[in-house]
Amino acid sequence: MRTEYREHLEAFNQDVLEMCDTVREIMGHATAALLERSLEDAEAALTEADSLKDISERCEDRSMRLLALQNPVASDLRQVVSAIYIVESFERMGSLARNIALLARQRHPHPVYPEALHGYVEELARLVYEMGATTRQLLVEPDADVAVELHTIDEGVDDMKAYLYSLVSDREWEYSTREAVDLSMLARYYERYADRCVSVASRMVFLITGLKPEAYLRQRDEVDYDPEQKFATIERKFRTRG
Repeated sequence: MRTEYREHLEAFNQDVLEMCDTVREIMGHATAALLERSLEDAEAALTEADSLKDISERCEDRSMRLLALQNPVASDLRQVVSAIYIVESFERMGSLARNIALLARQRHPHPVYPEALHGYVEELARLVYEMGATTRQLLVEPDADVAVELHTIDEGVDDMKAYLYSLVSDREWEYSTREAVDLSMLARYYERYADRCVSVASRMVFLITGLKPEAYLRQRDEVDYDPEQKFATIERKFRTRG
């Protein structure tokens, strides 16, 4: 019975990984459609988005079978429940990437945002792509320290979104109202995608440690805290001043 359960669990994990790969592919095509004004990439993103529903339904079916038909031990139960929340995040990430592709297709062959701001949008997309890559890495090689680092990258995404918002709300905005609205929507889509990456990372921290990220950081920092080393640093500083 346990062998059968582990086989079902492994199949479920593979479906979650496939879902992650599909979401990243959707976002890759959507970003290419946006930055390169590629209608082909926009259509590819929308096609991939349609296939995401089938994977999601398969994951839901597997998770219900694992919970209802088996008797998971605590660690397995934690894994299944965490994966259910992760699938939900991937569903939302796919929808957000799809929105970017739709916007790029709608404005084609014209740019979605002013050309002068291309570098800012490109950097925002790069940060989000990096977060997506790290999210996949966590599914393959779970690591609580890597997971909490996603919060730092997410702060960069938040800063970029805030900066773009400040541009479009400035009284001296020199472009059209349509471009201001589109750029604001883009920034929001990417920021929400990044937030979902953080949500997946938080679930991975819980899965690995049984703790929320904040509690894990406190515990980790307490372990790393060396009072003698800290005191020696203070002593050296004041001796140098003297």
